[in-house]
Amino acid sequence: MPTATVTFDGPVSPALTLAPLRRGSGDPCFRVIGADTWRTSLTRTGAVTGRIRKTAVDTVECEAWGPGAAEFLDGLGALLGTEDDRTGFDPVEPTVAAAHRRVPHLRLGRTGRVLEALIPAILEQRVYGKDAFRAWRLLTTKFGAPAPGPAPSGMRVPPAADVWRRIPSWEFQLANVDPGRARTVVGCAQRADALERLDREKAAAGLTSLPGVGVWTAAETMQRAFGDPDALSVGDYHLAKLVGLCLLGRPIDDAEMVTLLEPIRPHRHRAVRLLEASGLAVRQRRGPRAPIPDLRAL
Repeated sequence: MPTATVTFDGPVSPALTLAPLRRGSGDPCFRVIGADTWRTSLTRTGAVTGRIRKTAVDTVECEAWGPGAAEFLDGLGALLGTEDDRTGFDPVEPTVAAAHRRVPHLRLGRTGRVLEALIPAILEQRVYGKDAFRAWRLLTTKFGAPAPGPAPSGMRVPPAADVWRRIPSWEFQLANVDPGRARTVVGCAQRADALERLDREKAAAGLTSLPGVGVWTAAETMQRAFGDPDALSVGDYHLAKLVGLCLLGRPIDDAEMVTLLEPIRPHRHRAVRLLEASGLAVRQRRGPRAPIPDLRAL
């Protein structure tokens, strides 16, 4: 089987870098078993399963199976953050600086696969994460392909664009995805070829030009597909409160968050990831959750 080794210029944490790619603990495209991180993808050259393992303080190795194995391994360094540009990031805000000291080895990776980052973000629009993760799990399990190689049981490769385009409306409803998000998924899948040709400079404008794709969805996609260090998820239900509590000791709204993080530009997303990865930011819950609407009963 094809293999690749990536050596970094200092300590590396693939678990931290890859964590944003996992859509819930039951994600069929992402598993963590012991020291191994398993990830599937549908590359330009075909399906692939990769098994990623840290083998030394500064070294990560990967084995890959499937027709997309060579392409996946060619992009392994970028996936693990070797191309992450931290130029100019020298935070003076005390909490962000403390977070940076705790996890100085945090790197932002990029997958280079726009649709694979975009569709889960669409499913996460305006709903609880638990509900969105369930929808991703159900749809990917039913319409994705079996993972190649010795992947853990139940792993799947994300559906191809033409498969997403053909998913009937009732299948989205069974996954508790409302018609608006379903139309957005199908519409984006119809434009998959153009989406995969986007570069980082034009991606945000290109994404937000699509019906149903707003600033939040574009930012979530940019973070994963392009490793954009400044893609701030404005419009997130929790993020502004989290940032406010962490930096100011009180909840704030999106407008105040944007103002507060402006001095850190172009590393606003990096600052948020550092706060989360360092453990200095904790999402607080107040009161019981509201029930998740069950669209299947409609």
